[in-house]
Amino acid sequence: MTTIAVYAGLFATAFVAATILPVQSEAMLVALLLTESYSIAGLLAVASAGNVLGAAVNWLLGRGVERFRDRRWFPVKPAQLDRAAGWYHRYGRWTLLLSWAPVIGDALTVAAGVMREPFWSFLLIVTVAKVGRYLVLAAATQGLL
Repeated sequence: MTTIAVYAGLFATAFVAATILPVQSEAMLVALLLTESYSIAGLLAVASAGNVLGAAVNWLLGRGVERFRDRRWFPVKPAQLDRAAGWYHRYGRWTLLLSWAPVIGDALTVAAGVMREPFWSFLLIVTVAKVGRYLVLAAATQGLL
């Protein structure tokens, strides 16, 4: 497989993993890190970019979610969205530091859109959270933790 295909696959996996779809970008990143065939910085940059961009799509969905939230095809269940919006309302934008967490993190990024979080603060906090998670995985993979 070509290097570009590997990076494109990682980007796509990280992007989809940031949505509600059940994809694990961490597993792919760790597997690629363990091969020691690719740049650690490159893998981290590509995975982070895909994951943050996917979260931005969730934020955009949140901006218009009220008209779709009860539709069967909508990826966030109303109860999940209500719980995430409650956390978001109670604790504010800093809940986005949990955007890396499975299940709740994705719902929080949608809730940020629903709650009209300004995009630039959303982007900054989500980037810190998601890059931080990948850095911890890379450090653990390299035996630094």
